[in-house]
Amino acid sequence: MKVVILAGGHGTRLSEETAIRPKPMVEIGNRPIIWHIMKTYAHHGLHDFVVCCGYRGDILKQYFLEYANRESDLTVDLASGTVDVHRGAHEPWRVTLVDTGLHSMTGGRVARVRDYLGDESFCLTYGDGVADVDIAELVAFHRREGATVTLTAVQPPSRFGALVLESGQSRISSFQEKPDLPQDGQAWINGGFFVVEPHAIDEIHGDDTVWERGPLMNLAARGEVAAYRHQGFWQPMDTLRDRHVLEDLWASGSAPWAVWR
Repeated sequence: MKVVILAGGHGTRLSEETAIRPKPMVEIGNRPIIWHIMKTYAHHGLHDFVVCCGYRGDILKQYFLEYANRESDLTVDLASGTVDVHRGAHEPWRVTLVDTGLHSMTGGRVARVRDYLGDESFCLTYGDGVADVDIAELVAFHRREGATVTLTAVQPPSRFGALVLESGQSRISSFQEKPDLPQDGQAWINGGFFVVEPHAIDEIHGDDTVWERGPLMNLAARGEVAAYRHQGFWQPMDTLRDRHVLEDLWASGSAPWAVWR
């Protein structure tokens, strides 16, 4: 099964980080976030990736072209021009990097990589969010449901603290720092980590198609979209604050999404 990663957006809300590199190359623990995403999938046995490049796609291509050397010990003989590669952490990944257009929307990018996907189900996710989703169980759920698309539904923690006010009282009884939203089925959102049947791409009509609007909405209206409820860790990297949250978790040695550790 192939894994498609949407990695072509501009990341305008991370402009301090994305002025010279694409958002998926913003680092968490000295590793680009796309590496963390790929490690998650690889932990569950998926090693064949198709990366939808756009803005500064050259940076992504350069990263993977140089990956083996970057991760290895080297002896460089300047006289002969030879390079001996010694100990290194090599990944068993196959990475296809596709230019899907500078201004293409999410659906348009998926359509542009269709020729690289074959006729089998594929995984699809965003290049700026991590989670401890059990990918194997997600795929098994998709197959049991017989859906055209399965998305991972999440209930993210609040970005703000909450005050606990007793009924009829004007004094605050306690504070809750960034409480989780109630697990009541009322606040589920699309967390990415899709499983998709290839014929879903027929719903995409050009580069300006937004995957989350026309295609998903049309399929949902026909009862063809399933939701895999994930109540574990999920965190996007939309802002610098989000990046700092992820960086702190990684530095603590207990990053919840690092299931491969």
